[in-house]
Amino acid sequence: MLDAVTLDQLRTFVAAAEQGSFSAAGRKLRRAQSVVSQTLANLELQLGVTLFDRSARYPQLTDAGRALLVEARAVAERMDTFKARARSVAEGLEPELSVAMDVMFPMQALTRAAAYSGTAFPHTPLRLYVEVLGGVIQPVLDGTCGLGVVGSLPELPAMLAVEPLLSVPLVTVVAPSHAMAAVRGAVPTKTLVGHVQLVLTDRTPLTAGRDFAVQSPLTWRLADLGAKHAFLRAGLGWGNMPLHIVEEDLAAGRLKRLRLADADPRYAQMPMRAVWRKDAPPGPAGRAFLAQLRGEAR
Repeated sequence: MLDAVTLDQLRTFVAAAEQGSFSAAGRKLRRAQSVVSQTLANLELQLGVTLFDRSARYPQLTDAGRALLVEARAVAERMDTFKARARSVAEGLEPELSVAMDVMFPMQALTRAAAYSGTAFPHTPLRLYVEVLGGVIQPVLDGTCGLGVVGSLPELPAMLAVEPLLSVPLVTVVAPSHAMAAVRGAVPTKTLVGHVQLVLTDRTPLTAGRDFAVQSPLTWRLADLGAKHAFLRAGLGWGNMPLHIVEEDLAAGRLKRLRLADADPRYAQMPMRAVWRKDAPPGPAGRAFLAQLRGEAR
């Protein structure tokens, strides 16, 4: 009997409970009161429980009715979500917005773009990965993510389409307790190479055997930007960081900015680029998400 329960019966049950009477439910559903009454009677028969106490002027939910109303509402709402997503897919909207973000990207711009996406495309769920180097590219290449936003990997596979977004300023920093913090003026290369450089490492094999912006033969490699930040503040080495992440530390004196004598101008800015597979361009939600990232950057 339970297999014969229909969505229409559950919607009628919810309407009767919310409207307070079978006649009001009928008006809401544009049905005769007799049809509502018969629908609910059939539902009760199939469930084997009494949903409404009909002894008073207006029907009242029984204990069983109150317990099952929560589940009936959930089923009806899930069906509404299902239909909305089906309409979106039919209209060409992505069933999911999956994005791999470079850890260097400004988080404030990312959260605002995500908030816009949630409002503009409420039935398109967001799946987000935050990675570095090849960890941003690999999910796009294997189809796990439709979009990537990458900055820390300068060379990109030819199968990817590329669109510029913004540039992130980079600074070289050490803790005040570090030996190089006492150097006056520009730090010469011969001094840099005598100290441990903290470097982000790739979790994937895409950059195996290659280094980017590594200037010291003494390196500690970390796969997490938060760990690198903590190591820098602890005086365990020197390294390059996005300015927006260390601004407060510089202002508070927890880190000191270094000026390098032989600084490579290519490493003063990290260009952020949106990427996707050429055979799978972004849909409306993806394009809007990228537009928000670009707009927030400005």
